[in-house]
Amino acid sequence: MLIARISNNTSRSLHTISIHTRLENSSKFTRIQSRFQHRRLSVYPKYNALSKLLLRTTTSPSQISTSTIMSTIERSSPPSPISPPTPPEHPSKVLVLGAGNFGSCLADHLGDSHHEVYLWAREAAIVKHFNEHHRNPKYLKHHHFSRNITAVGPELPDAEFIQNMDVVLFAIPTQFLRETLKKMHFHFTKNLESRPLLIFVNKGIEVGTHALTLEIIADTCGPDVAKAATFISGPSFAKEVVQRQPTSVSVASLTESEADRAALLFHQPHFRCYTGNDPIGLELSGALKNVYAIAAGAADGLGFENNTRAMLITRGLAEMTRIGTAYGASPLTFLGLAGIGDLFLTCNSPNSRNYTVGYRLGKGEPLDMITKTLGSVAEGVSTAKGVKIIVDELGIQAPIATFIYEVLYEGKDVLVAVRELMELPPSRELDLSPTTGAPARKLMEKLGLDSTN
Repeated sequence: MLIARISNNTSRSLHTISIHTRLENSSKFTRIQSRFQHRRLSVYPKYNALSKLLLRTTTSPSQISTSTIMSTIERSSPPSPISPPTPPEHPSKVLVLGAGNFGSCLADHLGDSHHEVYLWAREAAIVKHFNEHHRNPKYLKHHHFSRNITAVGPELPDAEFIQNMDVVLFAIPTQFLRETLKKMHFHFTKNLESRPLLIFVNKGIEVGTHALTLEIIADTCGPDVAKAATFISGPSFAKEVVQRQPTSVSVASLTESEADRAALLFHQPHFRCYTGNDPIGLELSGALKNVYAIAAGAADGLGFENNTRAMLITRGLAEMTRIGTAYGASPLTFLGLAGIGDLFLTCNSPNSRNYTVGYRLGKGEPLDMITKTLGSVAEGVSTAKGVKIIVDELGIQAPIATFIYEVLYEGKDVLVAVRELMELPPSRELDLSPTTGAPARKLMEKLGLDSTN
C-alpha cells in the first residue's frame, strides 16, 4: 500500500510541500521528500494535480508508483504568482526559426503574450505532432504550448511568408546560422522600415572563422541588416520561462530603437528586459560562459564542492571580462545579466547542457560518448575552439578556458588540468587586458561605423 501525505509548513510566507511515500510490498521503506520553496498552493496547481491523482486512486493506492507521483508534479507547468500576460495593443506576427528548447520556450512566451507565432522546425514529424497536440515531442515534452502557435516546416519559409512577418527570431545553433542566413538573406530588404525586426538568441562562436553572430550577419546579409540586428541573452532556462517564473534578460543592438522594440515585444510581468548598445559584449558573454560552465561541471564531477565552484565562477568572470575588453566590448556588459547572471546560472545547475558535459567529463566519460547521448547541442564544446584562437591571437591570459580546450581536444585529464591550474604562479587579480579592441574595430569598419561610437 502507498501512503501519501501533503503537509503545509508556513514560515515567512514560504510553503513547503513534503511528499512521503511508503511501499508495503518491500521490506525497506522508501521515503521521498520533495521541497518546493517560494510557491503558494493557491496559485500553483501542480499540487492540486497531485491531490487529484491520490483521490483517484483511493480504492487501489498500491497502483501509484513513486515515479508516478514525481512525474505528476514535474509535468504540471505552474503559472507565476505574478499577474498573467498582458495582451499587446498591436499583436505582432512572429516567426521563430528553431524548435529546440529555447526557440520553443520563446515561441510559447510570445504566444502566451497574444502574438501570432509560427514555429519553424526542420523535422516534418515535429511539425505534425506540434500542430495536432500542441506539444513538442523532443523538447519541453510535458509542456502544453500556447494555441497561438502554428508549427511550420521542414522547408524554410519563402519570401512572401517572411515579408508578412513583423518579427523573425533566430534560435538556430551558431554553427548552422551562416548556412540558414545564406538561404534567407535576399528576403530582408535594406530599408529598416519595411524589414521585420530580426532577433538572435544563439550563443556561440563559429568554428573555423571564430566569428560572432554579428559578423556572420554582416557577411551574409550585409551591413545594414547587421546594424539593426538585435540580440537577447541572459539567465533563462527554458523550463522555468514556460512556467512563468520571474526572469530577466539583456537585449542589445547597435540600433537602440530596435533593442527597444524587442524589449517591448517580450516584456511581461514575469519576463523583464534590460536594453543596451553593446551586442559584441552580450554575444561574448553568452558564448564564453558556456566554456566556464563546462569547467564548473567538471569540478563537480570530480567531487569538489563550493569553494572550487566559487573560484571557477569568479575567475571565469575575470577571464570573460579580459577577453571581452581585448576584443573591444565594454567591461560593464560582463557585470550584467548576460555576463555574471548567465554564468552563475549555468555553472550551478545540472539543467545546463554545458555543465552536464563537464560533469560527465569529470566522471571519466569520453567526450564522443557524451555528445552522442546528450540529446541536444552544448555550444560550449565548439565555442572552446573559437575561444582558444581568440585568446592566442590577442595574447590574453585565460588559463581556465585554455585548460578546457586541452581537455576537450587534446585529451588532457581533467584532474591534471585542475592541478596545473592551481599550480600556476601567483598573479594580479583584476587587471584588464592592455590590448586595444582590434576585432571590434575591424567589425565596425565592415559595418561602416565609427568604432568609437
